[in-house]
Amino acid sequence: MSGNRRKTILVSAALLSSTLLMTACQSGDDDAQAPATATPAGSTPAPSGASANGGSQGSGNNSAGKTSGGSNTGGKGSTTGGGASTGGTGGGTGKSTFCKTQDLAIDATNAAPDKTSGRINITMVNRGSTTCSATGFAGVDIKDADHTSNPIERGPAQPRVTTLKPGDAAVFDLAYTIDSSGHSLAHPTNILVTPPNETHSVTLNWPTGAGQIKGAYTDVQVYPTHTTD
Repeated sequence: MSGNRRKTILVSAALLSSTLLMTACQSGDDDAQAPATATPAGSTPAPSGASANGGSQGSGNNSAGKTSGGSNTGGKGSTTGGGASTGGTGGGTGKSTFCKTQDLAIDATNAAPDKTSGRINITMVNRGSTTCSATGFAGVDIKDADHTSNPIERGPAQPRVTTLKPGDAAVFDLAYTIDSSGHSLAHPTNILVTPPNETHSVTLNWPTGAGQIKGAYTDVQVYPTHTTD
């Protein structure tokens, strides 16, 4: 083989090798760049869409639902409580207040029906400007000439409703047996009266002409109030 031909073959071989090498490098570059470009383009929108449509909106709706439900329930509860309060107040307005001692004109008189049955009527007139209740037993003490005070026990009777309009009168009585022997050991001078459900008392004189008490002050009984109608 001549020298020129050998050079031509070597040059051709070198050129072929260079061409193959360059082709391989370009192919490798394209393969390496393609995945890098495709992966971000396909993956980025998916997480963005899921976060915006699912997590954030779902959390917001649940929070709004709980807040709205709690506020409405609380409001209804408060309204119901107010209604109950109003009903309670309305029921109380139907009752009369108890008569005050300062609003009553009180007097004691002898009302004995015969010579053996002693009775003293105590009358209370409502001098106030409003209706009041004098229902029940009055508290009664009898003062003796020896300056002692003796509480009087209640008689066997049930109280009756005694409501007094302005100007109305209520009556209760003291009952005892009259001692006609002239040797009674009781010498009453005054009657202390405390109206039902009150704490202030008034002092009345023992009625003139009332019979002497037979026995002791423990034998006298007080009866509940009633109206004069």
